[in-house]
Amino acid sequence: MADTTIHRTPARRFLAAIDPSILIKDWTPRGLFGRSLIIVVAPMLLLQIVATSVFLDRHWEKVTRGLAYMAANDMALIMRLYDDISDDADYADFVDRIGSTIEVQIAIWPGESLPPKVEPGWFPFLHDTLETEMQSRFDRPVWVDTVTYEKYVDVRVQVPEGVVRALFLRSRVSATNSHIFLSWMAGTSLILLVVAILFLRGQVRPIQRLAQAAEAFGLGRDMPNFKPSGATEVRRAAQALIVMRDRLARQIQQRTAMLAGVSHDLKTPLTRFKLQLAMMGDDPDIKELQDDVVEMQRLLDEYLDFARGQGGETAREVELEDFLEDVRVNAARKGTDIELVIDGPMPIRARPHALKRCITNLVENAAGHADHVRLAALRRGAMVEITVDDDGPGIPADQMEDAFRPFHRLDESRNQNRSGSGLGLAIARDVARGHGGDILLLESPLGGLRALVQIPV
Repeated sequence: MADTTIHRTPARRFLAAIDPSILIKDWTPRGLFGRSLIIVVAPMLLLQIVATSVFLDRHWEKVTRGLAYMAANDMALIMRLYDDISDDADYADFVDRIGSTIEVQIAIWPGESLPPKVEPGWFPFLHDTLETEMQSRFDRPVWVDTVTYEKYVDVRVQVPEGVVRALFLRSRVSATNSHIFLSWMAGTSLILLVVAILFLRGQVRPIQRLAQAAEAFGLGRDMPNFKPSGATEVRRAAQALIVMRDRLARQIQQRTAMLAGVSHDLKTPLTRFKLQLAMMGDDPDIKELQDDVVEMQRLLDEYLDFARGQGGETAREVELEDFLEDVRVNAARKGTDIELVIDGPMPIRARPHALKRCITNLVENAAGHADHVRLAALRRGAMVEITVDDDGPGIPADQMEDAFRPFHRLDESRNQNRSGSGLGLAIARDVARGHGGDILLLESPLGGLRALVQIPV
């Protein structure tokens, strides 16, 4: 999955304070799976919240008010019967008759007084409702406790002789089946969430495979096992990618075949020129013609390399240490003072001939303008960075990007007395970008120019 880390700068925080949509974007998942899950889950949660709110507001409160009203009526009946008691012998009979008739546990505490008011807790609706209903039935002080006991509600009424206490079953004064409804809501939500996750994963996976295939194709890597799958739209996109890949492959093959024919047709007369000039002796004019033919041969090779591009070469595993050592040896044979610095084995996947052309062009470009060249490579995260440093005159910062333009030659000291077509850096960047990387020109620690090649591992 893509990186979802959010970096908040002070400017970003200021904009988020002004425009809340920026804050929403910061906390919204970046991936398709996360966003799709929000689209599915958010309405479901909203529906559950609304349904629960309506249930609590309408059903639970209505039922609780009705039960509290009936409990208050029972308590009023109890107090009316209590007022009719004439002697102590009737107290025991009163308690038995009340307990067996309306299932309320009665106790009479002579000489007692009501305790301090009990705090109703975090959900005071039951306590307040029951207390209001009880107080509306009596002119006497009433005390209600809905917190202390789990299964009972304690109601006490102050009488001249003491306190009359009644323990009502909680099921008689409050709707106790609400948890069943809430459990069903939570259970069904969890099941729907699991189904949504499984379904969305199945829908997102073909898109991820399509993205991987497109990235591999951009890096020149083949994915023979890739097949269109998923929804109709995803299949159409995958099929379009396959058709585009095949069309580009045919174009590359046709261009390569055409360039091979052009190369053969042009090199044949050049070879005849070389043979004829070699048979004409050592006249100075002949020597100049021979140099011109060699220059024509070199320019033709550069034009063909630029037009050929990647040349349809297949990517494979390359050991960078041995690869760069080969480049160094070839450069040293041509008289280049070159140094190689690499930190141990570093395997990468690349088109070896194209990448060698890229690095060789950079080394030859550096060697043509400097006395010393340093070739180095290191691993930095998901990238391999290859640097070519020289101690030459360098290039002004405002002209570094112009150096990559095909057939463009800088008119500074770096190009004095040097022939060429102006395609070396253009070819090198084309190869680097064909590998999914790039080339940057920077100031070198040696005092000249640094060419930084970035290739994904």
